[in-house]
Amino acid sequence: MHSIRRLQPTRYARVLSFWARNLLSRTDLFPFYASFKVTSRCHFRCHFCDIWKNPHPDLSEEDVRRVLSNLGRSSILLVSLEGGEPLMRPDIGEILKFARTQPFYILLTTSESRLSDYPMEEYCPYIDFFHVSIDEGHRNLDMFDELEEYKRWGSEVSVQTVVTGKTLAELEWKVERCHKAGVTIVIMPAVDLDHDSDHYPAPGAFRESVTRLKELYPRTIITPAGFLDAINRPHGCSPASIIIRSDGALYYPCRVLDTTVGNLVESDLKDILRSEEAVEARKVMVECGRRCGWYQYFAIRSYTNPREAIPLLLEQIRRPPSPPRSGV
Repeated sequence: MHSIRRLQPTRYARVLSFWARNLLSRTDLFPFYASFKVTSRCHFRCHFCDIWKNPHPDLSEEDVRRVLSNLGRSSILLVSLEGGEPLMRPDIGEILKFARTQPFYILLTTSESRLSDYPMEEYCPYIDFFHVSIDEGHRNLDMFDELEEYKRWGSEVSVQTVVTGKTLAELEWKVERCHKAGVTIVIMPAVDLDHDSDHYPAPGAFRESVTRLKELYPRTIITPAGFLDAINRPHGCSPASIIIRSDGALYYPCRVLDTTVGNLVESDLKDILRSEEAVEARKVMVECGRRCGWYQYFAIRSYTNPREAIPLLLEQIRRPPSPPRSGV
């Protein structure tokens, strides 16, 4: 069984202090999750994604290290290295090695269908959580046949799958395959972007389907109940998570609105978040009534709410999946 590595006790204590300050101030000033788009380059042109439509330059390896060090000084506990396609960076191995020296957990998300062409056995020892994005948009459904191989590389493996209105009916066999392989799956709706709203599945049908499958396949789906509740009603998002553009700019209040505040190559994250510009951006985020379905912003609030965080942590402790329940 894979065991999650332990950071220094002082790191956990520091993160808890930020969490307590958020609770006392009743605001999510200090984030705990960071999505770092290390490149906007990608092999795909997914209809439910717009990163490839609005490319930004990649940072040098030296500047990527600056951003990671910046995050290491902050409240961030988990950094997701994403893209585009992060494996398209020839220096991704060195980036992973450096990231491993920082006091946070590392998640890598890839949709690369030819993973065997990359030295994944060398990369994965530096990765805590290895997420493979598999769905119709990426045209890589055959990767479901290779899940057992990915597990042998040593990281904690999860599948990420994006669901559209047209593919919701295909969800159950994907969950069943992950259950059989002993890996978890994160189920996300296609985001309601300004130019792609027709791909967003009906929130009620999406919630009903995922809830049913969570009961049928216990401990396989790690999409939190808090997210499923949130997408079904107008609400503001939580700034407990942040997204960093490939050039180091901080998307704020969110990536859907495509606005940025500061740059993590040049400024300390804590200083950016305390700036007047960031304060105004948080107001926009909290008061937003748009139901775009952006998983990261909606789901992370579940992990920062004490009443929801403890059950989620218990649910995601890696144990052998239990057999499907009959009659559900």
